[in-house]
Amino acid sequence: MANSRRVEKLAALLKREVSELLMNGIRDERVHQVMITITNVEVSGDLQHAKIFVSLFGEEQKKAEVLACLEEAKGFVRGELAKRLQMRRSPDLIFKIDQGMSKGSSVLDLLTSLELQRNTNDISTQDS
Repeated sequence: MANSRRVEKLAALLKREVSELLMNGIRDERVHQVMITITNVEVSGDLQHAKIFVSLFGEEQKKAEVLACLEEAKGFVRGELAKRLQMRRSPDLIFKIDQGMSKGSSVLDLLTSLELQRNTNDISTQDS
């Protein structure tokens, strides 16, 4: 079992290298149809699995295409990571869409609508 410092260091390295690969390494045009941001990388304690959370900005149909492309390119990315990081065994990669950005914007929209409703109620009580 790896210590937590090693897990954190590997997660940071994976985030940096996968970002670089997404920008310059993968030649599939589907990847470049939307803006991709790697928001987080979670590495298991035994360093065998890594969940890569990506945030995709663009049309919904293109998001699905990009996620499918990332799944297809998983073997290439894993091989490149093994070369770049000089690892004996690179972790299995799991790409997941990070829902945090969309949830955050929906919460902000809800707060804005509540504030507008409160302001209109304050104005109507002042008029009475």
